[in-house]
Amino acid sequence: MRYPPTSTPLSTTLPASSTHPVGDVLLGTSRQRNSAGPAPRPIAVILDLFGTLVAAPSTGERKAAAAQFAEILGVSPSAAESVLSDTWRARHDGQLPSTTEVAAHLATRCNATAACVGELEMLMVRLAHVRLQADATLLQALELLQRGGIRLAVLSDASPDIAESWNRSDLASHFDAAVFSCRAGAVKPNRLLFRAVLRELGVASHQALYCGDGGGDELAGAERAGMHAVRVERRGGPSSLVFGETAWSGRSIPSVEALPSLLGCWGER
Repeated sequence: MRYPPTSTPLSTTLPASSTHPVGDVLLGTSRQRNSAGPAPRPIAVILDLFGTLVAAPSTGERKAAAAQFAEILGVSPSAAESVLSDTWRARHDGQLPSTTEVAAHLATRCNATAACVGELEMLMVRLAHVRLQADATLLQALELLQRGGIRLAVLSDASPDIAESWNRSDLASHFDAAVFSCRAGAVKPNRLLFRAVLRELGVASHQALYCGDGGGDELAGAERAGMHAVRVERRGGPSSLVFGETAWSGRSIPSVEALPSLLGCWGER
């Protein structure tokens, strides 16, 4: 794992169009804070993937993807969409640990021939590549955090196609660790995931800040694991799909691009 130098001061300089004054974005206070004074600035940031680093898919995008699956499987788009929905947990919690096994499982569920498995696998790889495209402003913010000595990790409820495509994405080089549910064998908010990512980073829970859009009860899960937590407005907009979202009254920021500013002013309020 490559860790950026921890002695470098955190820079908060972003292009004018990407800066977010902290005074404008702190909408609440973390439930981890106490009256004894501000907590030390975190040395690690753990980020959710979909809806946080990259856009969560919209209903339309999900239907378009299901139509592509349907064409290969020889079923109706609605049938493909139903199977994809029904197999979400199996695809994300490690029951199907590879893209090939996911493709074979989908073919079996749709009574399709084994001959379509390879084509399904290629489709999932193509879709994963598209889904992992990141905005330039986000990559810039991650670079600022790295230069400031912040250790970065991604923690995602993800299927094998995403996990297998991660290292080929523009995002991967900005992270010191990546924990995916399909490899860890659990989905959020299982504490196993939070323990795994802390172990990969080599930090204690109180030294870490978790940042996500709130799906999978992840923010409360992070706090139960002893971390600080902050919510970001869902990347892709409020119409994007999310599962297991719960209410949140703690800190919120508009996007990951605001994290350098937030950490630069940590403890001031």
